[in-house]
Amino acid sequence: MQMIEGGVCAPKGFRAAGIHCGIRPNTTKNDLALIVSDVPCTAAGVYTKNKVKGAPILQTKANIANGTAQGVICNSGNANTCNADGMEIAQKMCEIAAKSTGLQPEDFIVGSTGVIGQPLSTEPMAKAMPQLAQSLSYTGSDEAAKAIMTTDTVKKEYAVAFELDGVPCKMGAIAKGSGMIHPNMATMLCFITTDAAISPEMLQKALSEDVPHSFNMVSVDRDTSTNDTVTIMANGMAGNKIISRDGTAYRTFAAALHVLTVALSRGIAKDGEGASKLMECKVTGAPDQETARVVAKSVITSNLFKCAVFGEDANWGRVLCAIGYAEAEFDITKVDVALASAKGTLPVCKGGSGIEFSEEFAKVVLGEDEIQILVELNQGAGEAVAWGCDLTYDYVKINGDYRS
Repeated sequence: MQMIEGGVCAPKGFRAAGIHCGIRPNTTKNDLALIVSDVPCTAAGVYTKNKVKGAPILQTKANIANGTAQGVICNSGNANTCNADGMEIAQKMCEIAAKSTGLQPEDFIVGSTGVIGQPLSTEPMAKAMPQLAQSLSYTGSDEAAKAIMTTDTVKKEYAVAFELDGVPCKMGAIAKGSGMIHPNMATMLCFITTDAAISPEMLQKALSEDVPHSFNMVSVDRDTSTNDTVTIMANGMAGNKIISRDGTAYRTFAAALHVLTVALSRGIAKDGEGASKLMECKVTGAPDQETARVVAKSVITSNLFKCAVFGEDANWGRVLCAIGYAEAEFDITKVDVALASAKGTLPVCKGGSGIEFSEEFAKVVLGEDEIQILVELNQGAGEAVAWGCDLTYDYVKINGDYRS
């Protein structure tokens, strides 16, 4: 298994493009993305659990209810959420994309991201769609990735190569996510493509089983978005024997998916709004995996500790506090904690109590842009990893004038 270039266009038969159509006032930023497969795909999706759901989610769920899709249309700059005509807009987006690609409206996954509760006109999309469709390219993932960004400072675009029964396969993805990120499904928009052949049922199984251990382990600001969507399309053009049941091929496919989603999860956390540091909490020795997951998420969602990481302050008590209010059963008197980075590892807590450490070395360790919080519960074999970021002054600035 190897990370490769190409994003959603790395797998065979996928073209993509991005364009500025006029939804966003900044003409230098793409705001409309299109992804199309040369052939029909099996498709699966996972969506936000927020009670307020954007119309694109409802439209996408309806379109891929039969387990198939062939394209993705997504805009940035407006979430198409809490709009009286939201479903009409989402349907119109699919129709606009279908008209310029020769497909059917129901062939499309649709996504929108940006400000909630503001009117969205499809007129700019309709005008730009012929040019966007014409610019579809087998190397167009980069432009599509840029088109779905909002407050993101870097694009999230990854791909992985793997083999199924000796047949080379590829999987790629683009994602957006910087703020309004909290584990309760996917916490962003993510579009995954693969040229592997897999049934709709097994594709949904792979995605649903992966999300709790990847995207659901990311938090930037404890806010769960209304438009969170992760979808995957598999066109089978690699030529492998179709995966229709659990077994070696399915597990290899699931492993490749996890490599990709972990890379995306880390990328999203590191690019959290205003963030200067990636936080990665690794919990080991838990009574079970669920306990490890709960503890890891509790640590990376602690605003007090996130502030300490920003200030490069080894205030380990805030870690233990977050572990202590995690909704899980374990013995706190057996817990060890260490802080780590590329500069080394600093043990700060043993058996639930503080130990002496060098404040000077602590500053060196916490001075890096990727910080690990290592939590050993010493009570079993359960383990998990969660990702977050520090809480900075810039986060408040960004969200104080988000609409402008």
